[in-house]
Amino acid sequence: MPSNVNPTVRRRRLGQELRRLREIKGMTAEEVAERLLVSQSKISRLENGRRSISQRDVRDLCGVYDVEDLRVVDSLMQMAKDSRQQGWWHAFGDIPYSVYIGLETDAESLRVYEPQVVPGLLQTRQYAEALINGALPEAPQTDIDKRVSVRSRRQDRINAPEQPLRLWAVIDESALRRLVGGKQVMIEQLERLVELSHLPHVTVQVLPFEMGAHPGINGQYAILEFPDAADSSVVYIEGVTSDLYLEKANDVQRYSVMYEHLRAQALNVEQTRHFIEKIAKDYTQLNSA
Repeated sequence: MPSNVNPTVRRRRLGQELRRLREIKGMTAEEVAERLLVSQSKISRLENGRRSISQRDVRDLCGVYDVEDLRVVDSLMQMAKDSRQQGWWHAFGDIPYSVYIGLETDAESLRVYEPQVVPGLLQTRQYAEALINGALPEAPQTDIDKRVSVRSRRQDRINAPEQPLRLWAVIDESALRRLVGGKQVMIEQLERLVELSHLPHVTVQVLPFEMGAHPGINGQYAILEFPDAADSSVVYIEGVTSDLYLEKANDVQRYSVMYEHLRAQALNVEQTRHFIEKIAKDYTQLNSA
């Protein structure tokens, strides 16, 4: 369940408000940086919510923007204080994709396209462990265990008794055919997919090979939407050394249109269940051979 104070979301909201104040003042990020004797990149990171914001930063920026309403200043200062609190994921130590976890924790809905693997929120523990071991062959077992535990904790959003995350997953057939962890692990993973697809807030569709080229051919992405209208939707694209977060309305719209095409080309829900069950049956026959 989302926490009452999500530091990642607080940083985003605060950054958006600071950007709005700068634009009202008619100043560029470079001009603000020059006034405060800091780098322009720092101002950009503060505004996009990728960096913790101190109360001193807020005070200085409010001074530059001539914010005279003390209630506004106090509200921004409180948001800065909240943004420095730690989310549940910090208990696991340094997590490379902690920004994404913070967004996912507070999201109302998530649309994801996965071309290579089963989406993390739908993975069994055995599948997740085998997948992470394969993706990070040089990582120590402690790191593998930590990542698996974090992934398991993220799945609480799917199983929450109240206000669970609405998830729509389009999965390429290759993700179901890729043998991760052995045949028995795949059988249990596919059965889990079918089981979760019956939840009213989870929709699973498979994009079969026979559909040929499609709008998702360039790779994985996810679209997160939030319950508060003040929080803009985010497109998340995972990378090897860094991740990409797109928040501009035009970018989100473009990826949303692409997703509609993917959903239209994929098998419907019932066809998807039969398709997954057929692949699971194939694995079962191979396992008993």
